[in-house]
Amino acid sequence: MPAVTVDNVLALPRIPENRGVGRKVLAVETAPSGFEGEGFPVRRALAAIKPEYLDPFIMMDQMGEVDYAPGEPKGTPWHPHRGFETVTYIIDGTFVHQDSHGGGGVITDGDTQWMTAGSGLLHIEAPPEWLVQQGGLFHGIQLWVNLPSKDKMLAPKYQDIGRAKVSLLSSHDGGALVRLIAGDVAGHAGPGATHTPITLLHASLSPGAQLTMPWRKDFNALTYVLSGKGSAGAEKAPVGTGQLAVFEGFGNRPGLSTDAETITVSAGPREGMEVIVLGGEPIGEPVAHYGPFVMNTHAELVQAFDDYKAGRLGVIPAEA
Repeated sequence: MPAVTVDNVLALPRIPENRGVGRKVLAVETAPSGFEGEGFPVRRALAAIKPEYLDPFIMMDQMGEVDYAPGEPKGTPWHPHRGFETVTYIIDGTFVHQDSHGGGGVITDGDTQWMTAGSGLLHIEAPPEWLVQQGGLFHGIQLWVNLPSKDKMLAPKYQDIGRAKVSLLSSHDGGALVRLIAGDVAGHAGPGATHTPITLLHASLSPGAQLTMPWRKDFNALTYVLSGKGSAGAEKAPVGTGQLAVFEGFGNRPGLSTDAETITVSAGPREGMEVIVLGGEPIGEPVAHYGPFVMNTHAELVQAFDDYKAGRLGVIPAEA
């Protein structure tokens, strides 16, 4: 880790040094571990966080980091989705995606797949056969982004965001490399097209480095540590591998600061830190989530299951 690097970070566009008011940290929680699909290990990055802090995000899994022996790599079987978007970012390794709407492809070493499930589809994610046979390193994240009620029944859509499309930025002093996948940071835009306004990035911090970024006041802000240890927030709350920090100040909600302008993460003095930073505009609607469906009401969940059983979410392609 990481997959996308540059020879000279200082040659990249820089995020200006920011001196605005920094957001404090509301909570730091450790992600519980589990297994997904056919048995690949995950850390449930958002599972221990209060739902009101997460909107518009539903879940995020850190997949791996695991070095598979030959025959060990695993994926997911065919399964349905409706009502949200999945964002799969591969840091190391290779994953193959296919869906019943014609989307899909191979992602590897810094690539991202952005799938808008919308009204519903079937899909599968699995390692390629050569990786199953040979084994190897696998590491990535999958993020679920909710859709507002007006967009839940959109036609499915697939975005292939190759590593060459990702916007690469440097902190003001070159101590951090930022890979901007979606949203805007300091006037620089990531390639991901979102229905729900969000920002998503992966940053690598050198030992002792600090990354301070301007952040939209109407966005929440979350930082998840993939590896290493350091701190988050203006008061430098300690964080380490597998922990997520929730920043204050989102949505101008009662009791929270409304003048927060920046978020900060800092690496410890002896080791670097790899972090996912994300935030979005809260949708503010009821969430009915069960299994592979994210809707607004229980009745809509029942309808989603009925449509799936009736084959109205698509069929597995014949070649699969």
